[in-house]
Amino acid sequence: MATGLRNLTINKKIFALFISVIFSFTISAQDEVIDRIAGVVGDQIILQSDIENQYIQLKAQGYRGNEEKIKCSIFEDQLAQKLLLNQAKVDSIEVTESQVEMELNRRLQTFINQIGSEKQLEDYYKKSILEIKEDFRELIRNQLLTEEMQRNIAGEITVTPSEVKKFYKRAPKDSLPLINSQIEIRQIVKIPPFSEEAKLEVREKLLNLRKRIISGEKFSTLAVLYSEDKGTAIKGGKLGFMNKADLVTEFANTAFSLKEGIVSTIVETEFGYHIIKLIDRRNDQVNVRHILMKPKTSPEAKQQARNFLDSLNRIIRTDSISFKNAARRYSDDPDSRLSGGIILNPRTGDTKFEMDQLNREMYYVVKDMKTGEISEPFETIDEKGNLVYKIVSITSRSKPHTANLENDYELLQELTKQSKQQEFFSNWINDKQRNTYIRIVDDYQTCKFSNKGWLDK
Repeated sequence: MATGLRNLTINKKIFALFISVIFSFTISAQDEVIDRIAGVVGDQIILQSDIENQYIQLKAQGYRGNEEKIKCSIFEDQLAQKLLLNQAKVDSIEVTESQVEMELNRRLQTFINQIGSEKQLEDYYKKSILEIKEDFRELIRNQLLTEEMQRNIAGEITVTPSEVKKFYKRAPKDSLPLINSQIEIRQIVKIPPFSEEAKLEVREKLLNLRKRIISGEKFSTLAVLYSEDKGTAIKGGKLGFMNKADLVTEFANTAFSLKEGIVSTIVETEFGYHIIKLIDRRNDQVNVRHILMKPKTSPEAKQQARNFLDSLNRIIRTDSISFKNAARRYSDDPDSRLSGGIILNPRTGDTKFEMDQLNREMYYVVKDMKTGEISEPFETIDEKGNLVYKIVSITSRSKPHTANLENDYELLQELTKQSKQQEFFSNWINDKQRNTYIRIVDDYQTCKFSNKGWLDK
């Protein structure tokens, strides 16, 4: 789904810093730039390297256009960013060391995941993790201060239905986003049960692996060989630093109770069976390795699940029960059961999917289905990695169209809110420019800024 006005160019994006943060870690764009001051806002300076490095990143992401205009746009964004930061310090806004540390850890873990390992990140920067953190600590502190300032300025802005209608009527039709075809899907899920023998077999395998680890074999090596969590197996079972809330309850309780180097007993979760080893603990986060194994589903259990859905399908088609009520009564999926089988799109949080947002099995089942039609039972893997059987029904299917109030109210509501925030923020900038010291070097005096007040100082 399009999420903003079409053909939005970089030089119209000054308000992007209100929606996202300009400062970000990067493990690219290490080109060296001869540094000098490009601008000053209050007691905050903007270096030429800040602009050049961001320009290099934009080019790497595929942005094309006039170099001078793009750099002017970057510079204006940075002016607004520094104005926010300067005002945050004037207003004595503070962030705690704990907030800074947690954000540093989160960012570092993201880049460790991207680059492959902590060692590779250290090799890339030619510094230890502690040195990298210190290099970025002030940057992150300033970012958090800026975010807090943004919330203070316009964080509580809301829009009314009449404002949404007014925005829609005034917006040029060719500026409204194009919405691809979308479908809404109901599902009934059956999870084939595991036999006690299958569960016992998995537990015995994990107990054997635990003995081997305690006897001296490497947890990471055995995780690569045996763990069924493919996302972490390639990293030796390492999850990276996690908060307790990031983990399912049973896993979290064990992970946070372990001592460093200790291997847990078997832990059962909705994902399967685990053994866990604590690597490190930082504040309210732990970094652990785990090996996941799942019991194998018997052919008989698979057939029983398929037969049940076959029978239920026939009952629904004879109007003995609606698909919605059947989902509430019989589906094994707790997330969709209460809503009568309606599936939520994890990317958007709403109930509509574009076809390319569906997994492979679902895509091929629904691509030619008509509204109200019910599928035959099919096998797939759910978001927890479990083998399940489903029948699905298409509740609605829209055609590609330009966003409108009837079909896309929530999207237009968000665009209206962004527009209102942008206007509010622009007015805030105008007000603060009058009473803040601003200096721009000659090279940027010819920029055509969205807010002309930058050059009126």
